[in-house]
Amino acid sequence: MAEAEKDGDPTNDKDDLQILKQLVDELYHFRDHYFETHAVEDSGKKQNDVAQEMEKTINKLQEKSDLYMNKAEFLLLKGRCLGVAPDFSSTAEECLSRAVKLKPGLVEGWNTLGEQYWKKGDLTTAKTCFTGALQQSKNKVSLRSLSMVLRQLSGGVGDEQGKMVLESVDMARQAVQLDVTDGTSWYILGNAYISLFFTCGQNPQMSQQALSAYAQAEKVDRTASSNPDLHFNRAMLFQYEEMFGSALAGYSRAAALDPAWEEPLEKERQLLEYLEKLTALTENKGKLKARRLRNMLSNLSTSALGPCSSPQFRSPTGRIGSLDPCTLSALTHGHNAVVAAMGKVVFSLASEGRMAFTFGMVDSEETCCVVMVYNTADSWGVLIGDSVVVPEPQVKRHSVTHNSQTFNFRSIRVESPLLLIVNGKRQNIQAQTVASVSYKPHSE
Repeated sequence: MAEAEKDGDPTNDKDDLQILKQLVDELYHFRDHYFETHAVEDSGKKQNDVAQEMEKTINKLQEKSDLYMNKAEFLLLKGRCLGVAPDFSSTAEECLSRAVKLKPGLVEGWNTLGEQYWKKGDLTTAKTCFTGALQQSKNKVSLRSLSMVLRQLSGGVGDEQGKMVLESVDMARQAVQLDVTDGTSWYILGNAYISLFFTCGQNPQMSQQALSAYAQAEKVDRTASSNPDLHFNRAMLFQYEEMFGSALAGYSRAAALDPAWEEPLEKERQLLEYLEKLTALTENKGKLKARRLRNMLSNLSTSALGPCSSPQFRSPTGRIGSLDPCTLSALTHGHNAVVAAMGKVVFSLASEGRMAFTFGMVDSEETCCVVMVYNTADSWGVLIGDSVVVPEPQVKRHSVTHNSQTFNFRSIRVESPLLLIVNGKRQNIQAQTVASVSYKPHSE
């Protein structure tokens, strides 16, 4: 009888472990579906509520610890339970390491252990774990986890970085193909496309694919709408694409879903401050006195066109031929072919967290327009009084409303300072650098 108690009944073991697995699964469901049973106003309590549920589940597991402490399946459950917390757990790492040693084919063990190493900041070992899990069985968790680890590891430059990001996108795509109803896989694919967008030439198609992946995540999985990271990362892309209203709404939503996370509120504050300054300076033409403005504009002539007046000038679209100067008021929404906007710089804006070098330009009719120049080196800029020409300008009208604040203005988007003519001259290659956006992967 004592011997039977020591060894345990395999049938009972299986039943016990199944009950414990259900408890751990319920814990994850509580965390991931929190806002199905709680209001967004309760978001500040979420972390504490999850911690309390974790404690209850751990206590239930501890009751069976003496019976199953050397079973891989039990160690996996304990590691998973502790892994529900956002931070690294050395106890979870120890349990999961023992689990995969006892049972090397335990795919979930390798995946959960990889997550612990990722939280710990040991990306190389995390990658080894996820790769090991894939060798056992092709599964979406390993694929999407490898996708995010590869992006974190792709801190190099040039071809090597691009290669890792492309591999990251491929892993995320494979994860989605294995389960098209999995919102987390779609979300991680969206993040992968953002990395590809900024790493490989800012192809607008990549930006659209990122937005489509995020939208699909929300469509197939209602919990995705409660993911603050999704709203934050998408808001960063919206801001870069000058969809300022959507960006502000995204930062605000991310902050509401995770009040302890300060970055979304800070980004929202910075963007609002940027828009406030931008619209005020545009309305006041840089606050320049009328006399000074007239003196500046009296020096504005077609000589400022520089190479744009040459029949051999190659425009940003590849067209060969000279461009005609055009007043700002005559520009239409979208791309303005065969013309060049010309004016004097009346202000520049170096705001916190800016994604573009921003300046105001006034033309011969004293019309003021915002110019946003992307991919600029930190050392590049224009000075008040400089003559600036924008070949074939891309014009956008903005009407932004957020929390009872409204901003209305027109802007010209310039993808690189190399496309500008400043004081009659092209800009040298040192004026340009590749833009990057550090989206937040804190709970991928």
